[in-house]
This record gives sequence, C-alpha cells and structure tokens, in this order.
Amino acid sequence: MHVVVTRPQREAQDWVQALRQAGHEAWALPLISIAPAPDAAAVRQAWQQLDRYLAVMFVSANAVEGFHAACPTDDAPPFEAWATGPGTVRGLRQAGVPAARIVAPPDDAPQFDSEALWSLVAQRLRPGVRVLVVRGADAAGQSSEGAGRDWFARQVRAAGAEVDFLASYQRQAPVLDDAQRQRAQLAARDGSVWLFSSSEAVHNLQASLPGVDWGRARAVTTHERIAQAARAAGFAEVRETRPALADVRASIESFA
Repeated sequence: MHVVVTRPQREAQDWVQALRQAGHEAWALPLISIAPAPDAAAVRQAWQQLDRYLAVMFVSANAVEGFHAACPTDDAPPFEAWATGPGTVRGLRQAGVPAARIVAPPDDAPQFDSEALWSLVAQRLRPGVRVLVVRGADAAGQSSEGAGRDWFARQVRAAGAEVDFLASYQRQAPVLDDAQRQRAQLAARDGSVWLFSSSEAVHNLQASLPGVDWGRARAVTTHERIAQAARAAGFAEVRETRPALADVRASIESFA
C-alpha cells in the first residue's frame, strides 16, 4: 500500500520507517514545519515559575522538546507533566521526566485526546490552582488553542482553576518543491492512503495545492476532528483510528 505520512519531518521519518518495515511503500510529505519558540525568554521564565502550577500539560512531543530546549539549567525543578498520548509521553521520558511524574491515558485507552486526559485529572482541579498548557504558535507567533485544547481549558476554568498558555515552538506551513507537489498530486488519485494526525496538516495541504480534487483520495486520521477536516477537504474515504502503529496499520490495510 502507498502511504503518505504528513507529520512534521522528524516524526514523519519515524513513521515512514515503521510502515516500510510493515511492508508498505511509505513516504514523507511533512505538512507542518517546526521552528523554535517565538519568545525563548518567556519559556525560560516559565521554568523559573514552575512552583506556581499544579501541573504542566504538553500538547505534543514538539511542545516537550521546545520547552526543555529553553530550560535555563541542567538541574530542572521537579514538576508534574500531563500528556494526551504516548508520543508526548515518550518525549517527556526522553527529556528526563520520571514516569512517576507523568499523567496520561494508558496505552490501551480507546482514544488519546484532551477528553481522555481530563477524565484522569478532573478531580484534582479546584479554585486557586493553576495549570500551564505548553503548545505551539503559528508563523506570526500567535498561539492557537485548537478545539481539543480549548475544550480542556474550559473544563479547567469551570472547575474554578486557572490556565496559562505558553508557546514553546512554532508551527509553520511548509513550502513544497516541484517534486513534492507533483508526487502529492499523483497521490490524490492513485489510491494512496494519506495519514493525518492534525487538522492543520489537512488545511496546509489544501493551501499548498489549491484546486486539486481530492474526490478520489483516501485518508486515515487519528481523531474525529481530523476526520471531519479531511472530509471537508473532499477526501472520498476517511477512516479514524487510534494513533498507535498497530491500529494505524490495520486501518491502512482495511483499504486493500
């Protein structure tokens, strides 16, 4: 099966390798570029104020990496980290956060998202406590909560607690070269399966290839919201799956 992996470059290469080992002809078309934090001083300041927070929620492994890259000292203060999925948990462990300080849905959870995390932490929120959400910013340096993060923030505030946001990296639209554009246009009609883990990637694809008809294209997405974006873009067949390799493989192979 031909598979187009649209994650940012580093994660895309890992998924391409795993899917090739599983027998698929996968290739990377990163539809989100990752850049450093728009305000590194703000990230360093957050490190110095970690004792203000009940916990730090990270929206992705990129958020973890950007946060730790700006750590002002090798002797980081201890903090509790919240994550929505296994990729972010791996990023936290690689950054040296002890497993005992990480709260995240278990590996066998039916879904990895803000709702799944909320079910684990809701009882700990109360008036007077604060949560720091570490996420990305767009190319202009403006943070965007996203549907899941916006929902999570509303729940925290409804519990009487407070939320602060910090951009530890920037998410930018890619600039596709001619070879990438031609290959993507072919993948829109040759039966390839597109793997999306972000609604933003779907939107960037549309912006990069305006006028392309996706009515013969197929997609696997890792969340209902992403599936909705793919359908709105015109993808003919869209299937949802958990973002674990075995589940992604099964969903891709279900198109055969």
